[in-house]
Amino acid sequence: MKLLILALSASLCYSQAVPDPAFDTARLARIDRLLERYVDQNKIAGAVALVLHDGKPVYERAVGWADKEGGSRMTVNTVFRIASQTKAITSAAVLTLVEEGKIGLQDPVGNYIPTFAKTQVALPGDSALVPAKRAITIKDLLTHTAGISYGTDKHVADLYRAKGLGPAAGNGWYTADKDEPVCETMERLGTLPFVAQPGEAYVYGYNTDILGCVVEKASGMPLDEFIRTRITVPLGLKDTRFYLPAAESGRLAAVYASGPDGLAVRAPEGPKGQGNYIEGPRKSFSGGAGLTSTARDYARFLEMIRNGGALNGVRILAPRTVELMVTNQSGTLHSNTGLGFGLGFQTVDRYGASGMAGVGAFGWGGAYGTNYQVDRQSGTVIVLMIQLMPNATDISSKFSTLVYQSLMK
Repeated sequence: MKLLILALSASLCYSQAVPDPAFDTARLARIDRLLERYVDQNKIAGAVALVLHDGKPVYERAVGWADKEGGSRMTVNTVFRIASQTKAITSAAVLTLVEEGKIGLQDPVGNYIPTFAKTQVALPGDSALVPAKRAITIKDLLTHTAGISYGTDKHVADLYRAKGLGPAAGNGWYTADKDEPVCETMERLGTLPFVAQPGEAYVYGYNTDILGCVVEKASGMPLDEFIRTRITVPLGLKDTRFYLPAAESGRLAAVYASGPDGLAVRAPEGPKGQGNYIEGPRKSFSGGAGLTSTARDYARFLEMIRNGGALNGVRILAPRTVELMVTNQSGTLHSNTGLGFGLGFQTVDRYGASGMAGVGAFGWGGAYGTNYQVDRQSGTVIVLMIQLMPNATDISSKFSTLVYQSLMK
């Protein structure tokens, strides 16, 4: 019986990917063996891998289990919690309003959320709070240079916990169980001290959740409705939502965690595990970490970005706006190793800074192990979906390498 289960777990579900002369078919098959090995060794429960070239699928596989204990196999239509991959979609939503003149990149955030009009900074090792040197802007939030963390830093953690944020919100970024709209949470956040002065450091945190509230304030509609009407429905993204309908609960992959021995074990219920993406208040639309999606849906969104803001005759953003998103806008604040950060994406500014990704590539990932990269030089979109938190594997970097080693152009 054990051998039978192992054989089933390693079997692959193939899609209608088409041969492409730009890719060596035999080399692409090496990805099959990589995915099989990680499932067979129980480093991951399962995965969906998708590669587009010039908008067409050249590789798509589902391997292993969506829910190992429940006996549900992984399929190409399995739904994943994409956590911080939500940030790119929210950033695109913000920029549609920038294009309409309803938001300005240099606008102070306090114009939309009053508690951000005058913010404070708590410096490590100093109990005193100092006023921010200047107002936090929309661009600061898009580039993660506002000085705003997830509130888990030791010197501010207790303050954030008392306000239901930071350590009180799972790993800091989790809000799916909150019984309040996201703007109420963000208004409370504005009363807390941040950890760096605006524009002086790259600090990863609640920035895009704040932007989600800004979208609500500037558009006059909830974030989920705005994203649905302006991005997902126009692009035909049927499976990209903040919460799944109860009737589709069987489509959501279970979350696993890398144990001390590196083997995947089922994660517990609650904010640091399975989350409240089906059963829950359904009131908090986290622009920074709240969406669920499929590999196909997310790749379609990325293809729109790669294509300069339009897909199949549907334009979401102008080409120049997209260029702002995928060009480093933060200098060396994000990194001095050849990686930058644009208006929603990490950028590759030097070949070798991110594996074999070409200069001009962009990407990011999510806390549950999902990962993507768009390489504009080669015209490829690479998406890997797993549900592993914490993730002690190197499957994302190896998957990326095996995609590039199969590319012959």
